[in-house]
Amino acid sequence: MQAEKFHDLPLEDVMGDRFARYSKYIIQDRALPDARDGLKPVQRRILYSMYVEGNVQDKPFRKSAKTVGNVIGNYHPHGDSSVYEAMVRLSQDWKVRNVLVEMHGNNGSIDGDPAAAMRYTEARLSAIASELLRDIDKQTVEFVPNFDDTSEEPVVLPAMFPSLLVNGSTGISAGYATEIPPHHLGEVIDAVIMRMDNSLCTVNDLLTVMKGPDFPTGGIIQGLEGIKKAYETGRGKIIIRGKAAIEHMRSGKQQIVVTEIPYEVNKANLVKKMDDLRIEKKLDGISEVRDETDRTGLRIVIELKKDANAEGILNYLYKNTELQIPYNFNMVAIHNRRPKLLSLPQILDAYIAHQKEVVTNRSQYELRKAQDRQHIVEGLMKALSILDEVIAAIRASKDKRDAKDNLIAKFAFTEAQAEAIVSLQLYRLTNTDITALQKEAEELNEKIKELLLILNSEKKLLQVIKTDLKRVKKTYADERRTLIEEEIEEIKIDMEVMIPQEDVIVTITKEGYMKRTSWRSHNASNGKDFGMKEGDRLLARLDINTTDTVLLFTNKGNYLYLPVYEMPDIRWKDLGQHVANIVSLEKDETMVAAVPVQNFEEDNRFLVFVTRNGMVKKTELKQYKVQRYSRALVAVNVKNGDEVVDVLLTDGNQELVLITHSAYALRFHEGEASAVGVRAAGVKGMNVKEDDYVVSGLTLQSADDFLILVTQRGGVKKMKVSEIELSSRAKRGHLIFKELKANPYRIVGVEIADDAYRMFVKLERRGAEELDIQSLKEKDRYSNGTLMIDVNEAGTVTEVWKVAKQEG
Repeated sequence: MQAEKFHDLPLEDVMGDRFARYSKYIIQDRALPDARDGLKPVQRRILYSMYVEGNVQDKPFRKSAKTVGNVIGNYHPHGDSSVYEAMVRLSQDWKVRNVLVEMHGNNGSIDGDPAAAMRYTEARLSAIASELLRDIDKQTVEFVPNFDDTSEEPVVLPAMFPSLLVNGSTGISAGYATEIPPHHLGEVIDAVIMRMDNSLCTVNDLLTVMKGPDFPTGGIIQGLEGIKKAYETGRGKIIIRGKAAIEHMRSGKQQIVVTEIPYEVNKANLVKKMDDLRIEKKLDGISEVRDETDRTGLRIVIELKKDANAEGILNYLYKNTELQIPYNFNMVAIHNRRPKLLSLPQILDAYIAHQKEVVTNRSQYELRKAQDRQHIVEGLMKALSILDEVIAAIRASKDKRDAKDNLIAKFAFTEAQAEAIVSLQLYRLTNTDITALQKEAEELNEKIKELLLILNSEKKLLQVIKTDLKRVKKTYADERRTLIEEEIEEIKIDMEVMIPQEDVIVTITKEGYMKRTSWRSHNASNGKDFGMKEGDRLLARLDINTTDTVLLFTNKGNYLYLPVYEMPDIRWKDLGQHVANIVSLEKDETMVAAVPVQNFEEDNRFLVFVTRNGMVKKTELKQYKVQRYSRALVAVNVKNGDEVVDVLLTDGNQELVLITHSAYALRFHEGEASAVGVRAAGVKGMNVKEDDYVVSGLTLQSADDFLILVTQRGGVKKMKVSEIELSSRAKRGHLIFKELKANPYRIVGVEIADDAYRMFVKLERRGAEELDIQSLKEKDRYSNGTLMIDVNEAGTVTEVWKVAKQEG
C-alpha cells in the first residue's frame, strides 16, 4: 500500500487556493454567459440535451422531468431544481424576449407565482432555439468530454443569431455580476450586418439601427444618453417606466390604466404597493386599485375619486412605486475564457468572429463530404461505362473483399470507389442512372467551387453569414415592444394635491416616541390620558397639517426628516412609534428639538444650533429639505465629544442668549454668525471655561422678556433679559447669580417666561414637579433665586421644561 503523505501548509494558503479555484469555476462555468452564444453552461446543456433527444419544435412535447434527468445525468451534475428553474426561465415570455423553450402547463407568472413541479409540465425546444443549434452536427463547434467521459458536449453553440443581446442575461458570480438587457432581434441583426460592412462604425452609427433595449414586458425607456454610455463602456443607467393612460369615465371620474410594467417587476407586489398607499392614506384621490389582467393582456386599473388630480397621482406612483425603476447596464460576459466588461462593438465583434469560425468549420465539413461524394460518383460513372467487365470481375471473385481487390487491381478503382460499386443494388444498373450521376457530379462541382470560394474569400464568408442572419430576421422578428424617449423626465409632485389635507397633532417625547393623532381622537379623551411611558415627558406637541414636515434633531448633530402624512395615525391614548423603528440611531443618541416646517422655500428662515461647548452654527432652513430620508441625516458637524443642546428657528434678525452651567450668560445678535452649509461645524458662540458647559440657548423677542432660571439646589430666579448686556459672540459673558465659594449655584435649565405655559422640573427622588412661577418676583443679575424646592428631601434638580397649559 502507498504510504500516506501529509502536507504542512498555512491555512490562508489553502483557503486562498481553494477559493480561487471555486471562484474561477463560478465565473467561467456557472453564472456568466458566453459572449459568443449568450448562454450560461446550464442553459447550453438544457438546449443541447433536448436537441440530442429529438425534443424539438416539430415533435410532440415531453415531460420536463425527463429533460431535467437527461441534463443532470449526461452533462450537468447539479441539483434538479437549478436545472428546472433555468429551463422554466427560458420559457417565460415576460423574462426573455424570444423564448427558447416552449412549455405546456404552469410555468410561473409575472406575479411571481412559481412554476408547477417538473412532473406536471411538458416542454420542447422553440423554433428559434433550433437556430442556436443549427449545423451543430457539422463539426461547427468544439466538443469536449462530459463530466464522466461517457459522451461529449459542445463548448459553445453555433448560434445563428446574437442571443446575448437578443435575450440578455443576468447573473452574480464571485467578484463579478452581469446585467445585459434584452433587445429586438431584427435591430440586433441589422447592427451585426452594419458592423460586418464597416468594422470602424461607431456606437452612434449602430444606434441608427439598434435603438436600445426592447423588453418583453414593453414599457418606456427614458435616457438615450444612458443607452449610449452603456453601449460605449458596458455600463450605463436608464429609467424604465410602465405604460399608463388616464381615461375619463361616464360618471365624470377618471381612472389610470396601466397596460405595461417595467422589466422584472412583480405585478402582484406593484398592485399591493399601490393599494397600500390608498389604505395608509399616504395618497389621497385613489378610490380603488384593481388587477384586471386576463388572457387578452396586462391591465391594472387605478380608479380615482371625483376631482382627483390624475396627472399628479400618476407622477406620485412613478416616483414612489415600481411603476418606474432605474436599470443599470453591466455588460459582463465570458470572452476568450475570461470575464470582461464589453461595449456593444466588442459584443458584436465577438459574435462575428464566432460566426466566421462556425461558417468556416461548416464549409470545411461540407467540402469534405462533397469531395468524398464526388470521388464516389466518378467511380460509379466509370463502373457504368465498363459495366460488363465490372460484373464479370465481381462474379469471378470469391467474396466481397476479393471482389474489391479485383476491381482495384484490374480497373484502378480506389478502396472507397470499389466499396461503393460492390454495395450497389442491382436495380440501379440501368442506362438511365448514368444521367442522374452526371447531374449529381455537376451539382457537386458547383458546390465544391462555392465552398472553396467561401473558404478562400473573406467577402464571400461574410456574405454567407449575412444571408443566414437575414433569413432568421425575416422568419422570427416581430414588432418592437419598448418605446424609447430621449430625456429622463423629472417628476415633480405637488404634495398638497396628493396628500389629504388634515389638521393633526404631532407629539414627540424625550425618549423618542412619536405619533400623529387626529383631533377626533384627542377630543374623545378631552386631551387627557395621553399615552406615554412612565418617567418620559413631552419634547414637543405640534398643531400641524398633514402637508407639513417635522425636522427632529438629536444631540449627536443628526436630524430626521419626517413628512407628517407619512407618520402612522395613532390614537391619543396609545404610546406611539419609536424613532428607532424609522431609522437606526446610536445607543446614547437622544432627541433635542422638533421644528415644524410648512414651507422650506420661505426666505429669511434659519436654523441656529447651539452646542454644549459653546459653538453656534446658522444655516438656511431650505438646505434641510431632502428627497431621500430613509436614514438619519447630518444637521451639524459636532466635534470632539461635543453635542447639540438647542436648535432654534430664527428670521436672521434675532438676539441669542447662551447660558452656562456655572451661571454665565452671553447675549449677542445672531447676525454675528454667518450662514454656512449643512455639514459645517459653525463658529465659537461663547468662550466656555474648561469645567463649564452651555445648558441652553434661546432666541429673544424683546429685551423686556423675562428668563426663568432654575439651579440644581432648587433655587428659581426671574430676571429681565436686559440685565444681560448686549455684547458680541466668542466672549465669556456675565455672571447672572451671586458668586458663592461654598456650594455655588449651578444652572440646570432656562426658559423664557410665558403665561401660556406651565413649568416643570425633574427631581432625583420625586420625579416631575410643577413650579409656581406666577409668584416669583423680578430680581437683578447679582441676586440669588427663590428657594422653591427642598432638595434635601427631593434630591437635586436634573431637568427643566415647560408645557403649554392646554396640554394639561
